[in-house]
Amino acid sequence: MNPIIIIPARMASTRLPNKPMALIGGLPMIIQVMKRAQASGIGRVVVACDGEEIAGAVRGAGGEAVLTDADLPSGSDRIFQALSKIDPDKNHDVIINVQGDMPCLDPQIIKQVFTVLENLEVDIATLAAIITKEDEKNDPAVVKIVMSHESQVMREEKIPMTHDPKPMTARALYFSRAPIPYGEGDLYHHIGIYAYRRQALEKFVSLPPSILEVREKLEQLRALEAGMRIDVAVVDTVPLGVDTQESLEKARKIYG
Repeated sequence: MNPIIIIPARMASTRLPNKPMALIGGLPMIIQVMKRAQASGIGRVVVACDGEEIAGAVRGAGGEAVLTDADLPSGSDRIFQALSKIDPDKNHDVIINVQGDMPCLDPQIIKQVFTVLENLEVDIATLAAIITKEDEKNDPAVVKIVMSHESQVMREEKIPMTHDPKPMTARALYFSRAPIPYGEGDLYHHIGIYAYRRQALEKFVSLPPSILEVREKLEQLRALEAGMRIDVAVVDTVPLGVDTQESLEKARKIYG
């Protein structure tokens, strides 16, 4: 496989405007994310951005940036447009989508989502971790995953450490903002990092939004409704996502 990491970034965040350029540890957040992606050692890293301000910062830090349309509807559309521009000959067959608001991301979990695609039956890979905070179980901002074979691979003693390059995996059955599945047992927090086979990404962006996607406001349901297979690597940490001033301050404290 010949992977590429693409980081979508745009200035027009509704909850935290201009967040890619927010300073964390003395650098813009998008640069910290880029450095984490580079540290994974997987391969080429490109920032797909909506304007010259982000692109200039990335290039000034020695990174690679590509401009994409500002009005694209999703990060998936942004990475696909970027891919079409920077790799028209289709040399890269795996695309890893790392969110541009995860400046505290452990580079090892990028490796872990990539290893899921060693199973040739998998179209898309993503990540999850056990929810440990009670208030997150009913928080609609925390997306949950229902996965197959939970009794076999999700036992507490088998939860992998993030340095393990081959974590336990399971097949995704459904994603929801509701606390599912019902009943006793662990709930799993979806981590929004994806690895796509190129053909899967091409198919995904060609499909119209699905009924469940619109209802749950979760675009990965489009893939499931279209019969695509999503497998999940279970890790032991949820990277801090920065989308509010409060979370920005938490990230700044982590960087000291």
